[in-house]
Amino acid sequence: MAGLLVAVFWAILVSFLAVVLVRLARTLKAATGLVTDVTERAVPLLAEASETVRSAQSQLSRVDAIASDVQEVTANASALSSTVSTAFGGPLVKVAAFGYGVRRALGRKSDPPPPKRPVVVGRSVPAARRGAGRRRDGKD
Repeated sequence: MAGLLVAVFWAILVSFLAVVLVRLARTLKAATGLVTDVTERAVPLLAEASETVRSAQSQLSRVDAIASDVQEVTANASALSSTVSTAFGGPLVKVAAFGYGVRRALGRKSDPPPPKRPVVVGRSVPAARRGAGRRRDGKD
């Protein structure tokens, strides 16, 4: 009887292991299918990504060329501005100063001179006019 019990136990154990191995085989088959599917889809995506990176690199080289051209134009504009300022700045300032001097001279001729105050020798200036009694820092 003990032998029959051991034989049944072994039969149940082998059946259980057979079911586990069948399920494991199905899982491995499904995993293999998924890996194959991902591989088939990933290769074209990687090719597209590589092409996109090449295109971006081409565009960046164009932008770099444009940026260097803009930098050159900026340097030329700065040099031109400096040249124009040097060439016309000094003479324009001189012309403006001359015009100011002429206007001022003509304005003095047309205005009567201010009346001259008589100077009295020997008298002192009142304290209010000298600033005596007031502090210079503004605190009274």
